[in-house]
Parts: sequence; C-alpha cells; structure tokens
Amino acid sequence: MHVSESAHGVVPHVETNINADAELNSEAAAESIDPSPWAPLAVPVFRAFWFASIVSNLGTWIHEIGAGWLMTNLDSSPEMVSAVRVAMALPMMMLAIPAGVLADRVDRRKLLILTQWCMLATTSTLAALTLAGIVTAWSLLALTFVLGLGMVLHVLTWQSTIPELVPRSQLARSIALGSISFNLARSVGPAVGGILIAIAGPWIAFAANAASFAAVLVLLTSWKRDVTESSNGLSYRKSLTEGIAYVRGQPAMRQTLVRLAMFVWPASALWSLLPLVARDRLGWDADGFGLLVTTIGAGAVAAAWLLHRMHLRLGTDWTVVAAVLVFAGGMLGMSLATEAIGALVSMFVMGSTWMITLTTLNSSAQMTLPNQFRARGMSCYMTVMAISMAGGSMTWGQIAGALSVSQAQTIAAATLCVTAASIVTQLKVKKTVS
Repeated sequence: MHVSESAHGVVPHVETNINADAELNSEAAAESIDPSPWAPLAVPVFRAFWFASIVSNLGTWIHEIGAGWLMTNLDSSPEMVSAVRVAMALPMMMLAIPAGVLADRVDRRKLLILTQWCMLATTSTLAALTLAGIVTAWSLLALTFVLGLGMVLHVLTWQSTIPELVPRSQLARSIALGSISFNLARSVGPAVGGILIAIAGPWIAFAANAASFAAVLVLLTSWKRDVTESSNGLSYRKSLTEGIAYVRGQPAMRQTLVRLAMFVWPASALWSLLPLVARDRLGWDADGFGLLVTTIGAGAVAAAWLLHRMHLRLGTDWTVVAAVLVFAGGMLGMSLATEAIGALVSMFVMGSTWMITLTTLNSSAQMTLPNQFRARGMSCYMTVMAISMAGGSMTWGQIAGALSVSQAQTIAAATLCVTAASIVTQLKVKKTVS
C-alpha cells in the first residue's frame, strides 16, 4: 500500500490552517460529491486499516470483560475491581503529551509496529499467567498499566496518521467511521467476551486480544508510507515546549479544547452514573446494563448517516451547538426515565449526539494541526478529554451521593445547556466583530 503526502493534503508548513472551523465549513461542499458516510472506505489503505480497527477494538472489549471478571475472582473488593479501569486510563492522563512528542519525532509507521509488538507481548504474558493459574491481582494491574502505555502511543499515533490516508474533505467522515468501528465492537465485544470466558475462562479473552494485535501487525508491516517525521534538530524537551507553544498560539485549537472540556465534563455523567441507573432505578442486572451500553453504541453508529448532512447544512459550529442541546435533552430524559423504553430512547439519543459532538471537535482539531505538530496537538486533545472525563465522573458521583442520581443528571443537563449557550454567545460576538 502506498500513501502519498501530496495526494492526501498533509499540511507542508506551519502557517496554514489558522482557522480550522472556517476551512472545515468551506470544504463541506465537497462532501456533496459523495454524501455517503462510507465514502472514505473507497480509499484502499483506509479501508484496510478500518477493518483492522474493528478486529483490534473487538479484542480490546473482549479483554476488558476478561480483566474485570478475572479481578473479581482474584480480589472482589470494589477498590481493586475499579482499579483495573484506572490502570488502563492512568497512562493517558499522565503520558499523553510526552507520547505525542515522541510520535512527532519518529516514523509513525515504525512506532505503530512497535506498540503492537509491545501490546502483543503484554497480553500474551497475561494469557499465559492466567492459564497457568499463577496470575495475581497486582500482576494483573501491572500488566494492564503496561497495556495502557501501549494504547496511549497507539491511539495518538493512529489519530495523527488518519489525515494521511483520506482526502481532507473526507476527514470528518473518516473519524466518524473510526467511531463506528469502536461502537460496533462495543456492541458485540462484551457478549463475545462473556461467551468465551464461560467456555474457557478469562485467559482466552487475553489470548483473543493478542491475536487482534497480531492481525494488525500483518497489515502494518505491508504498509508503505512516504510521509516522514523530523525532530528538526531539536531536543526532546524543546520539541515538547514547541508543541505546547504551538497549541497555545492557535486560537482555533484553543477554542476546540475549551469546547471539548465544556462538553465532556458534564456529559461524563452518562458513563459514571449508568451502572446506578441500570441497577437502582430500572432494577436491571448485568444483562440489562449491557443492553444500555449496546444502545449507546447503536446510536453512535446510526449518527454516521446524520453527521455529514449536519456539517453541510449547519457548519461545524452549529453542529456542535445542536448536538450538545440534544444530548442535554437525552440526559434530562434519562433523569426522568423509570421504564425500559424511556431509558433506551435516551441512551440512543445520547449515543448519537456524543459521537457527533466528539467527531466534529476531533475533526476541527485535526484540521488545525500541520503534520509536524499533529501528534503533539492531538496529545493535548486527548489529555483534556481524559482529565475532563475523570474529573467529571468524580464530580457527578459526588453530587449523586449528596443528592440523587436523577438530580445529578438534571444538573448535568442544565450544565450542557450552559455549554451550548456559551458557544452561541461566542458565535454572535465573532459575527459582530467580523
């Protein structure tokens, strides 16, 4: 497979793309040539990577089910069970920006191959220890943390590589397809993982994830890439400060990061309170909880047909406003739902608008960043999202404990309305000034 830098519009110098939203809006007309959400799959290299991502994401979800179930057998305390997710998420919060610097200094194809080998070795080791019956709670957490390190490098490097694979006019839809891949895997991965664990035990979940990394490795080793990264003679430390300075100096990127935080912080109430909604309000068991998660994924997949039409009709700014408001409506509906139909409709609505909002913001960030700063810029994006998700989850957990789950969701919905109103105010001020 051959990827041409010029053919796919990789930005050659820093001074371009100062106003990412304006460029993304101006290029929206190009989508009318082929309005299908599947248009990026016509690019052979992107199509190959997209199918590989489905396999990889499926392995990840199967692994998560296996790790959580294994910990309940090793140490069933709530602290240790929740520590599994913390061990996976902690590297993103701590190391995303340093990892982004690395991804901008070395060949991204080689870095992707290296991370796949590391994750393959980690999951294979965990599978072997579990099969041999010598795994411990702490070894599970340690290996999960190492896997999280690999995931940080993989996610940042892959996010930075997407603009090389498709025309710029299809960037938003290619990111949306990435979300579809993730949500398709989320819809079936837990069920597949549960079946495999019931048949053979948790070790098979880790082995399946290792196999998914091996499959991606086969694709990466056959990929021929022309785009190269360069440190420009700068030290690692100077590359770090240069990247942060670039992000701070880009008004469009700063705007995207602020909007990201203002959305994810209140929207995280969806994820942090979902188990309590399923168990306490609806009286559902683990299968019912899985149904809610699957419905969120289905909403995200369905939104792919709506995303590019919203960009065409509304532009990126107003797409974010509309999606945030509809998400707030879904959150309010969830706060009032006591029956299955209301809960499932709310989940579907929030799943679709979660995907639309984050895909639009991700696209805006990608359009802002030239190739030599892309990984460092996206590492700032990932860090803001991780901190907002963690901080928001803690916030809504505390509010739900002090008041109630329903009241916490109502407050979150109101906060989302404030987010939408602030964006509208900003747009009006911008229009007045211009």
